Order: sequence, then structure tokens, then C-alpha cells
Amino acid sequence: MGITKTDIFSQTQNELASITKVLGHPARIAILQHIIATKACICGDLVNEIGLAQPTISQHLKELKNIGIIQGTIEGTSVCYCINTNRWTEIKTTLEGFFNLELTNSNCC
Repeated sequence: MGITKTDIFSQTQNELASITKVLGHPARIAILQHIIATKACICGDLVNEIGLAQPTISQHLKELKNIGIIQGTIEGTSVCYCINTNRWTEIKTTLEGFFNLELTNSNCC
């Protein structure tokens, strides 16, 4: 298997790729939408809401937590998650910066 050459790309390019890779799964989008709609920390009811098995939900939560878009606390066997608002704003700014790039060649293809 080949080695990825992420070091030849800018920090912004690597950040965008990381963010979009994590957000590229519909279960993760559903989890984020549920947490946002609830307007509170989520503690264990995602299995019923999303319809996936607990280990699958846990894996998706882990990926979201790895990019910092959610944060959680562990109290005994209870794990609660909420949106990390600072990171949410950073990700939003990064994505807006990318999608606001000016397209200049509209006569191509």
C-alpha cells in the first residue's frame, strides 16, 4: 500500500480533506443534526434516534470527536456529547473559505 503524501499539500488543504472525510458519512451528519436540534448534550439516546447499533454509533462519535466538532464527558458508564461551538465556527469558516473561492473561467467545457 502506498504512502500518502499529505506533506506536499498545504495545511488548509489537509484540513479541508480531513473535515470533509469525516462529514462524508450520512450517519455522522444525522448525529450532528440531532445534537443541534436537541439543543443539549446527548447522553445515550442516539441508537434509537439514528437507528444504528451502539458500536456503530460509538465509532461515528469517535470520528466526530477526533476532528473536534463534538466534545464529550464521561461519568461512569454515561457518555454525553455536545457540539464544540468554537470548533464548529472554525470548520464553518474553513468550508466557507473554500466555497467562496472565485471562479474566473466560466467558459470552460
